[in-house]
Amino acid sequence: MFTETYTLIERVLKACTDETEIALTDGGEHADLASTVAYALAKKRHQAPKVIAEELAVKLAANPELAGIRVEALGPYLNFSFGPDYLQETLKAAVQDNFGTSPKKSVRVVLEHTSANPNGPLHVGHIRNSILGDTLVRAFRKAGYRVEVQYYVNDMGRQIAIVAYGFDHLDTGAEPGEKEDHHIARVYVAANRDLEANPDKGAEIDERMQLIEKRDPATATRFRELVSSCLDGFKVTLQGLNVKHDRFIWESDFVKIGDMEKVLARLAKIPQAVQDGTFSLDLSSCGYKKSYVLRRSDGTSVYAARDLAYHIWKGRNFDRVIDVLGADHKLITGQLICTLRLIAEKPPEVVHFEFVSLPEGSMSTRAGTFVSADELIEEMQKRAVEEVQVRRPELPVEERDEIAASVARAAIRYDIIKVSPEKATVFDWKEALDFDRQSGPYVQYAHARACSILDRAGPFQERYDLLESPYEIALAKQIGKFPFIIESVVRELRPHLLATYARDLADHFNTFYHYDPVLKGEGPVRESRLTLVLAAEKTLKEVLETLGIDALRSM
Repeated sequence: MFTETYTLIERVLKACTDETEIALTDGGEHADLASTVAYALAKKRHQAPKVIAEELAVKLAANPELAGIRVEALGPYLNFSFGPDYLQETLKAAVQDNFGTSPKKSVRVVLEHTSANPNGPLHVGHIRNSILGDTLVRAFRKAGYRVEVQYYVNDMGRQIAIVAYGFDHLDTGAEPGEKEDHHIARVYVAANRDLEANPDKGAEIDERMQLIEKRDPATATRFRELVSSCLDGFKVTLQGLNVKHDRFIWESDFVKIGDMEKVLARLAKIPQAVQDGTFSLDLSSCGYKKSYVLRRSDGTSVYAARDLAYHIWKGRNFDRVIDVLGADHKLITGQLICTLRLIAEKPPEVVHFEFVSLPEGSMSTRAGTFVSADELIEEMQKRAVEEVQVRRPELPVEERDEIAASVARAAIRYDIIKVSPEKATVFDWKEALDFDRQSGPYVQYAHARACSILDRAGPFQERYDLLESPYEIALAKQIGKFPFIIESVVRELRPHLLATYARDLADHFNTFYHYDPVLKGEGPVRESRLTLVLAAEKTLKEVLETLGIDALRSM
């Protein structure tokens, strides 16, 4: 209902003012929606915004299309407040299964995320990429889009050549219980130290790079074998975070099928091409002083060349192309987008994120100084077990452990997604697991509380017409915003909006529960409040699942 009402007000305002752009914002404590259109009109009409707002309020209040919506002027602002009919329709929609899910769309979306180099385990910085990407995927699917989730596998880079060198010369085998990606990291670190101590051995790395470029069968098989092993480890980690990819796209395949050479041949013909031993592009017309290198002087291509081929393929097979990348990719991504536009190919939409770190400090795979995502998950589960044991000592150990695993996953995912992508953040162990604060477990607990109320209530007759207290009305209005929030996340590619909404919904539910007795209510009032609890429970469930968090019924 919120989306429909928003669209209605926007349309009526445009017709009433002849403005093509109308901005509606949250009305805060004064209203459900507000508009500052009077400011824009003041310049054209040479009148005070306050006077214009008052005139518009009178005109809009008389418009039959806005029946049931109170329109008022407050200074230069136009305020819109929704009435009882809106609340009833909102609750009728929210008590249905799959509330907030839009009809299927024909638009095809490809979203690439994580795509970490397969030379060691995922760390906390990588999983911010994974969780941002996965939450966006869930929001797009909730909004009705067909989405394919891809992981772009770097199986040709220098780092993989170093991994292969390490396994051929230094590997002593996996340690007991060691995951594949951790084994590869240990060998990779050892290989880097060996190459630093023996610079002359770098020639062997160069030779491996030449061989993989020429698709030497033995080299290609060895590289893919090692990379696949590392990816097996990644998949276990990602599964623990409720993250899944539909397809793994191998970088080397674009060399094998000839797509990379085709794009390089196209680029060699444009005016920006520079061939002076290396092959690069002069992208100064896009504001880039640094050359966009595509081929080295020894004839081997660089990552950017294969990345161009990959993006051309994506652009031709999907309607919307989205990449989730770290802020350190801004330069090369900008160069990629500029190049694609020069040859009239579809550029991607990019969500850049700043890095998340732990209080322990920065991380480096090469130096071996990192906290892996596996260690993060293990530590969070340990802390969650301790918390659940304190809260629910009567539960069987197996049930407590299951709850703790879900709580740990919620704590990690929510703490990472709650911060807007462009802001750096430090993962706070204590805050992430705080049941009484604005955390993933806090939202889970609100859902579990709603389930408990409904279980204790037993059967009841749904009723939508007796919402009277300010806490009931505020909760119902917050519930109604959910579909609009999903649309906003998809439109703006800002998944933290969903986390903020989840926290606010849990806040509204807990406030309502505190002030308005539900089970102690009588007759129609009890039924009305139970209907509101049911709508809140179903909405919290949909929100949590879109965040990739388990909607637990008991905690």
